[in-house]
Amino acid sequence: MSEPNSASLYVVATPIGNLADLSPRAAGVLAEVALVAAEDTRHTARLLRHLGVQVPMLSLHEHNEAARVEQLDARLAAGESIALVSDAGTPLISDPGFVLVRELRARGRRIVPVPGACALVAALSAAGLPTDRFTFHGFLPAKGGARRAQLEELSTRSETLVFYESPHRIRDTLTDIGTVFGERRLVLARELTKAFETFLEGSAAELSRRMEEDPNQARGEFVVMVAGAPPREKGAGGEVEGEALLAALLAEGAGVKQTAAVASRVLGGAKKAWYARALALKEQG
Repeated sequence: MSEPNSASLYVVATPIGNLADLSPRAAGVLAEVALVAAEDTRHTARLLRHLGVQVPMLSLHEHNEAARVEQLDARLAAGESIALVSDAGTPLISDPGFVLVRELRARGRRIVPVPGACALVAALSAAGLPTDRFTFHGFLPAKGGARRAQLEELSTRSETLVFYESPHRIRDTLTDIGTVFGERRLVLARELTKAFETFLEGSAAELSRRMEEDPNQARGEFVVMVAGAPPREKGAGGEVEGEALLAALLAEGAGVKQTAAVASRVLGGAKKAWYARALALKEQG
């Protein structure tokens, strides 16, 4: 380690696939700390063996993180530096570590980032979607209703939206994205830095068809990137356009709920507000 003047917690980014992505600085920290706090010690043991490093490890994951704070704080107080790692990428980014870092920082402990691989940054850098503004939302809810509700809340956001998703939920997630966002452009980054790294681009429906045709495209861990909502019409013109769209959909026999959902996707705005306006139009005949 090049800089520890006192005991520190090093937040160390590790490879998301390609082991060559581990920085020399990260390798040096892992070799010299007194302890490695790892999300899965078995997984991290393989990385340490690759480096030829033997250092004690302690598990730190979402189920025991709060209980580990006192133990790790005591090690720091005794002058021992610690490395915090997750299974892949940068700790705390949809991985354990937030509770530990927050509590140790509140106690005045030295927290040192050792940057490196991060799946969301790697995916955005090669996706061809706008990156001047983006928001990261981690994993969407596992249950369909909650997942669609969160997507509805994000449907009017104009920045690029970024999510993580697992292989066993990617198809359901694409279905819900298509329901809420319609034909909006998506980019899926799969198996980043690994042998079968793939970028898939298209609408949610198009990408779902790709996975039906080639089930291998549904394997691996995903970064899901969705283009932001198009600019909304403002002022009286937008109001007229909205009323015209609602009237046209109702005239074609669409239900009030379906009409509100389409208007929200096309023109933006809260689905509940469109529902109220569509219901009022329907009651007016």
